Amino acid sequence: MSFPGAVPTARSRAMVRETRHLLFTVTPGAFWIFTFLVLPSAYLMGVAFMTNGPYGLPQMPLSLDSFERLAGVGFLGWSPGNLYTLLRSLWQTLVSTVLVVIIAYPVAYYITTCREKWRPILLLLVVVPSWTNQVIRAFGWMNLLAPGTPLSSLAESLGLVAPNMGLYPSNFAVTLGLVYNFLPFMVLPLYAAFEKLDTAQVQAAQDLYASPVRAFWHAVFPQTLPGLLAGTVLVAIPAFGMYVIPELLGGGKGMMLGNLVANQFAGSSNWPLGAAGAILMLIATFIGLFAMRRIGKRLGGGEEVVI
Repeated sequence: MSFPGAVPTARSRAMVRETRHLLFTVTPGAFWIFTFLVLPSAYLMGVAFMTNGPYGLPQMPLSLDSFERLAGVGFLGWSPGNLYTLLRSLWQTLVSTVLVVIIAYPVAYYITTCREKWRPILLLLVVVPSWTNQVIRAFGWMNLLAPGTPLSSLAESLGLVAPNMGLYPSNFAVTLGLVYNFLPFMVLPLYAAFEKLDTAQVQAAQDLYASPVRAFWHAVFPQTLPGLLAGTVLVAIPAFGMYVIPELLGGGKGMMLGNLVANQFAGSSNWPLGAAGAILMLIATFIGLFAMRRIGKRLGGGEEVVI
């Protein structure tokens, strides 16, 4: 029991020091998150419910016009253009993520089977392309897929594209760019999962005469599931809102939701519609995270995978 004016004990002084230290270390990060994440998000949500002004700037009164336009409702009637953009974004994200998983699984497994001295070098080769600016890499693919290049000539000889058309711009170029850009984000989590792989379970499955497919599904896949889900989050969420790759490699033919949002703040000058699209991206992100956690809990034997 303490009395007014009593001398603080050593324990109370330690608690005060610990509290000050905690505030000193947490306050800068909390201030940064509040200033550059919470406040802009709150402002964005407010803008989305405002009315579009004469110059594209938000103004009162509050309305749901931006969300109606995002759904395709306009002064000329209903148009599915924005919904097509949303569906195209979902489809491109799904296809790109599946292709990244198909490529990253054997790559990550091969790296773990190599000698220990070669693993950092192979991982470095996977990561090094991401050190280059994304715009520069997109321009590189534009040059590789342009008409008259070996890849375009091969596609023309196989009848995949019309003569002198090339593989760029196209939805194929957008998908290729997304796969190339996000492949390291899937390889690294899978590599970390493969490093912790319990080979005894694989050997037990083989001793029980399990086929390679069943051995992978029952012995390898559950152990690599945390890395797979983490990689899926790192790939799918940024790909859904990607702007640079569809803008450059799509050439206006593969607009995604990120391009739609950016255009509303620039060329089209409709800030409320752009803010509504950004909120839709946030909602899709939360839904994706929730779905990944539920899938991890269901497939992980009752243990919820932390994402």
